[in-house]
Amino acid sequence: MDALCIRENGVYVDCTLGGGGHTRAILNRLGPKGTLLAFDHDPDAWNNIPDDPRVILIKENFRYLKPYLKFYKFPHVDGILADLGVSSFQFDTASRGFSIRFDADLDMRMDNRQEKTAADLLNSYSETQLHKLFEQYGEVRNAKTLAQTIVAKRGQAKLRTVEQLKQMIAPCIKGNARKYLAQVFQALRIEVNGEMEALHDFLEQTPLCLKPGGKLCIITFHSLEDRMVKQFMKTGSFNAVTTDAFGRKQQEPAFKVQKDIVPSDEEQNNNSRSRSARLRIAEKI
Repeated sequence: MDALCIRENGVYVDCTLGGGGHTRAILNRLGPKGTLLAFDHDPDAWNNIPDDPRVILIKENFRYLKPYLKFYKFPHVDGILADLGVSSFQFDTASRGFSIRFDADLDMRMDNRQEKTAADLLNSYSETQLHKLFEQYGEVRNAKTLAQTIVAKRGQAKLRTVEQLKQMIAPCIKGNARKYLAQVFQALRIEVNGEMEALHDFLEQTPLCLKPGGKLCIITFHSLEDRMVKQFMKTGSFNAVTTDAFGRKQQEPAFKVQKDIVPSDEEQNNNSRSRSARLRIAEKI
């Protein structure tokens, strides 16, 4: 909240409503004429929207940031917050299929309006596709062997549940089993929900949606998304930075990057899920 530098009459965006914690915290600092637009494409999250006239709920993915801000006549805002990845509610609801702790259908959709589930992906992707996604999105060390195992064994029984997948890939597990399975599930979740593509689309729109001096605050939880956010804040673009004949950058940066924040030891002790979190902060120039 401090990083957002909330002005009483400002306009802010919570790109990931989730349990509504950040939304309520922003509202606590807004005055009666302030506005908050809250995005989320998970229908379960919509129940968490505060009953407050200052809030506009947008039932979509934050990758559609710019067109919805334009639609609601707030093309430029004072601050944007995104808390990336899966929510605690999604992790803790067995039927959503996000967690290795519960046996449930391999769903993993953040938006149940979409058709493709994790089970669909595992049963239809080629060995090459599976190898690529486990290697890129899960950073699984033996991704090729893992993909080969799934393709070989799924012909015997169609994959449907979390427990089936865990038993199927048990021979592939290297090192800490919990960490290995978490990497596999992370890769599947990212692919099912198109998380990296959505983050890419969202970031590209942020310089166009922030007022000068506006704040962009993003909480990341794994290295893939953190690298993307860090690089974008540094350059303000995903395009290659051009230089003149003297090696000087011809593209002006869009942001002034501030020091990132990681959880203290005390916070990690009180909330173990904060361990991998990193808050990156940038100010629109």
